[in-house]
This record gives sequence, structure tokens and C-alpha cells, in this order.
Amino acid sequence: MIGGTLFIGRVLVAKLRAAGHNVAVLHRKPEHDLGADVESIQADRNDGNAVQAALSGRKFDAVFDNVFDWTRGTTADQVVACARACNTGRLQRYVFMSSVAAYGDCADAPETAPLAADTHPDLYARHKAMSERALFGLSGLPAVTLRPPFIYGPGNPYYREAYFWDRFAAGRAVMVPNQGERMMQFIHVEDLADCAMRCLDVDAAVGEAFNVAGVPISQLDLVRALAAALGKVHAEIYGIPRDEILRAGGQVMGPNFYFAEYLDLPPIAQHISKAQRLLGFEARPFSDGLAANYRWWQAARPVFPQASDAGAGKSFAFEDGLLSCDSRVRLAAL
Repeated sequence: MIGGTLFIGRVLVAKLRAAGHNVAVLHRKPEHDLGADVESIQADRNDGNAVQAALSGRKFDAVFDNVFDWTRGTTADQVVACARACNTGRLQRYVFMSSVAAYGDCADAPETAPLAADTHPDLYARHKAMSERALFGLSGLPAVTLRPPFIYGPGNPYYREAYFWDRFAAGRAVMVPNQGERMMQFIHVEDLADCAMRCLDVDAAVGEAFNVAGVPISQLDLVRALAAALGKVHAEIYGIPRDEILRAGGQVMGPNFYFAEYLDLPPIAQHISKAQRLLGFEARPFSDGLAANYRWWQAARPVFPQASDAGAGKSFAFEDGLLSCDSRVRLAAL
């Protein structure tokens, strides 16, 4: 497991161990909290020489590559270095966690849609697309790639579901860009991990890329669904022109969040029939996943460092300025 200590990796490690697999995790820290039966291998996956040295002489049946370094980026060359270090004669699967972002600006995406160009302005989209092309171009590598959209569920380190629940808990209004009409897709982290594990058992998965996602939902309906997970909520939803939000300093990656962390992106409408057919993929109902996620959030009350401008005892000044603007439109009352 390349990266097993955060969100997807933690869930996948637990499922692999429960299925009786021996698991080793390659990560940067000298130790982890995944249990004594999970081996720790220390190396920075962005350092190809360090990875090669750490894995020298090792053989694995399967490798799950989940890591993208949001601070430095993770390039195709760095992904290939890991793949080559792991690609011994014993390797049966190299499962790479890509993203819907690999399509670049494509809003309606079957797996046959072209991926983002090497010159795409978005670093994340560019690196994911280039990494997929490079992996599928490696001779003898039994590669599989997964292209999830937004991932949700207990343990989510990104300020997404909790962004809205913080505001509902404080009795605050919530904004959506424009009329909240932009379409989005989500997948529960458990469903994504199950899909990754299915890649081990399905020989036809080798050499394939898979979209894995739930039913598309609008931004406005997402807010309604997040509110429904709490039960009774008294809040208002306002639409504010996206251009005005951005002119005021709104950011998708913070600190001036206006629609959670990195959620206001171009529309997403992935086709998932291939994963359904070959992997038996089926996403759980979004309402069920959110309800369980809310119970976790309520019990754990995780602290999100991204929430620097909002939360208990903190200022909502940026949002207050937008929510009081003349161009706001009241879309719903919950």
C-alpha cells in the first residue's frame, strides 16, 4: 500500500487485513497506527531512489497506489518509479487511484473520453492523466486505474461534509454558487475500497480504467441531503453569483471557503456501467452513507485545520459579507 495512513488507505488496509491479506504500508513517517500486523516501510514516494532502496528485493502480489502530494504534486515520473520498483515477476495487480479530474474539462465522461492534455493548466488533472498514460504504457505492468469523483465518509480529512454540518449546527445560512445547479458526484470511501479490492479478483480488470461514482446530484440538492442527515435543521440556503463570490476572494482550497473544500468544480457526470458490469460495482444510497457519516462526525467531532475562518468561537466574516449582498437569492428554507 503506497499511502495507507490517511483516508482511502486506512479503509483499504482494514478491509485487506479482514480478508486475510498480509499488508505492508509505504509512507514517509517512521511508524503508523494501523496495528502491529501491518508492516511499515519508510520512504517518500516522490523520491524514486528512496522508493527503490526501500523496496529492493521485495516482492508483492498486489500494490495499491493511493498517494498524491497536494503540496508538491506527484508526477507521472514519480508514479512510474514506484511501479517499476514493485513490478517483479510476482506482481498481479497495480491499482492506481486516479480521479475524475483526469478527464480535465470533460463534463460527461465515459472511460473512452480523452484525458487531460499534458499542458492542462490544472496541476492535479495534468498529473493524474499523465500518470495513467504512463502506467498503461509500461510493458508487463498489470495496471488498473480507478477514477472516483468526490469521496465522502467517516475519516474524511477534507473540509467537506463537516463544512456544512458546522454551519447547520451554528444555525447559519448556507450559500451555493449561482442557483446551485452545477452537477456533482460522490462515492463512499467504503464503496471505493470494495471496488479496489474487486480489481484483485477480476482478471478482466487488468489494463482497464473504471469510473466509480454514485448518482449525479446538484449542489443545491447536496446541501439538502447534508441537512437531511441531521434530521431537523432550521437554515436558509442562498444562491449568490459565482462571479461575485470569486471577486470577493472566494477560494475552493481556502481559507475563504464558500462551498466547502474543493467542491465547486466543473460539472461531473461519469458513466459507471463498465464498473457495474466488470466489477459488480454498486454505490450505496447517498442518504444512507451521509447518515452514517454524520453519526461519526457527531461522535468524533474532528478538528479541521482548513476551517481557519469558521467554527466554534471563530469568525464567519467572509461568509457574512457574501450572505448580506444585494444579489443573493433565497433558494430554500430548511
